[in-house]
Amino acid sequence: MLKKLLINCLKIAISVGIIAYLVMDAVNNRVFTDLGNRPKNWGLLAGSALVCFMAVLVTLVRWYYLIRALDLPVRFQEAIRIGFVGYLFNLSPVGIVGGDLLKAVMLARNYPGRRAEAAATVFVDRVIGLYVLFVVASVAIVVTRFWQLPAPNPQAARAIQVICQATLVLTAIGTAAMLALLIPNLTNGRLTRLLATLPYVGRVTERLINAVRMYRWNPLVLVLSFLMSVVVHSLFSIGIYLIAAGLYDEYPTLGTHFVVSPLSSATGVLPISMGPFEYVLDRLYAAVLLPDGTFMQKGQGLVVALGYRIITVLTAAVGMGYYLASRQEFAAVLHDAGQPETAE
Repeated sequence: MLKKLLINCLKIAISVGIIAYLVMDAVNNRVFTDLGNRPKNWGLLAGSALVCFMAVLVTLVRWYYLIRALDLPVRFQEAIRIGFVGYLFNLSPVGIVGGDLLKAVMLARNYPGRRAEAAATVFVDRVIGLYVLFVVASVAIVVTRFWQLPAPNPQAARAIQVICQATLVLTAIGTAAMLALLIPNLTNGRLTRLLATLPYVGRVTERLINAVRMYRWNPLVLVLSFLMSVVVHSLFSIGIYLIAAGLYDEYPTLGTHFVVSPLSSATGVLPISMGPFEYVLDRLYAAVLLPDGTFMQKGQGLVVALGYRIITVLTAAVGMGYYLASRQEFAAVLHDAGQPETAE
């Protein structure tokens, strides 16, 4: 118990430290003062909220199809309800049951004896979403030749080149892994048992193989999930672009956002509620050339990121409504999710 408390306190401290550092940068550059004085395009900001909401809705529809592919007879409305509550809990402070775990436990409660399938739907949904995140960023990097864009200094130019190279390499590795997992000889027998014994990554690898094995006979569902993920990340990129356009006169192009938005969102795999996304977006914003030949100030990316955070909270309000309407039911699910055996 004490160890868990210390870990949660450390996560909060890291988040607060990152945000405080970015806020100091913004204050030193008078970003907040400038933001208060300039007019806002509320139409574009409202459009961003709508686009981001649609992106979340598409992720829930994707999860619904992954559920039905395993013959779990969940209704569409029920999947949306559970999905929005899961989205709410994914935004919750550290120490509270995560939304992915809540979704898996909720499905398992509704369909006793199908715990493995319930967990597989959430796990595969998350893996596909993360993989496509890098695919979208890689395609945008190649199309925009992002590594060749002018930077404010040699250090920033080198950092952009390293980020581009790392993204392309990770995407290639992910593609190879995805294709290999669909080969029957790999996901059955001695090799699977050998991979499961690897230190640190063995258990995760085994779970991924078992989850993919369930979907091997539903390739069309996997293809549909891939395409829907492309739509999701494209909508999020457009949404962040609209926030920047609604707040500033000069901002990175839409093509640039298809690079910086996925790369910033990829930090969501870190077990920290806030900070990494804001930091990466702020630094990438300050490193890319604007259409007028200038660069954004440090802190302006933080403002855009905070605008996106506000939109996510507004979207999570839908999940809050579902939660309050069935508070006792979800309280029981949270209790189950907190049990060591269920969580495992």
